[in-house]
Amino acid sequence: MTSKKKIQVYSKVNKMNENTGMRALLGKRMTKKVAFMGESKSLEIAKLTVAEVLEIQEAAKGDENDDKAGFNSLKIAIRMAVSEASDFTDDEFDEFPLDELMKLSKEIMTFSGIADTGK
Repeated sequence: MTSKKKIQVYSKVNKMNENTGMRALLGKRMTKKVAFMGESKSLEIAKLTVAEVLEIQEAAKGDENDDKAGFNSLKIAIRMAVSEASDFTDDEFDEFPLDELMKLSKEIMTFSGIADTGK
């Protein structure tokens, strides 16, 4: 006697291409436009990655009492999030108004989900 039952076979091999789903998004940068110094031309900022946030946090250790160290971590965040500023020197940063750099840094941190939004 022969049986005509079909046996369903389950493969343990993942047939999904490695470049689908969440893996396909690795390295993708989310960006948005923000105003800077009241200019009509806006800057594009990128969300910081976990690695970038950790680097900024490491640089910010001890910033509470050291204005220079705090300014250094602000510059690091701007260099990471604003592609146009990635190669700015410290002297070039010194030419901007401090409050404008602070606003830009806060915008970056809020967009990246690591700043108090006041809500």
